[in-house]
Amino acid sequence: QVQLVESGGGLVQAGGSLRLSCAASGRTFSSYAMGWFRQAPGKEREFVAAITRSGGNTYYADSVKGRFTISRDNAKNTVYLQMNSLKPEDTAVYYCAAAPKGCSGYGCYATLMYDYWGQGTQVTVSS
Repeated sequence: QVQLVESGGGLVQAGGSLRLSCAASGRTFSSYAMGWFRQAPGKEREFVAAITRSGGNTYYADSVKGRFTISRDNAKNTVYLQMNSLKPEDTAVYYCAAAPKGCSGYGCYATLMYDYWGQGTQVTVSS
């Protein structure tokens, strides 16, 4: 069992930046691929970014490519999402998730790959 706790959300003006963190419990963090997803009111949860176990590969939704960066520190059991040039359409609850079986390529985009989810952190971008 893995517990995930997100932090770092908040209110920011358009063009600003935030860094989300997701701290994981347990000793097997480095064996999980990790992802970030988001859900805006009235919309389905959507993929944002993912990173493989070693951090050697990262994947991004087209809507955030070039603006967001996912990274991980396996020594700290933490995954990060650096969000720059934020837009009002980035407003959502952001969730981190862990995939115990790992993932690669487009497989990392699917919510079904992830067995563990955090409680979410709200990000609000004002225009």
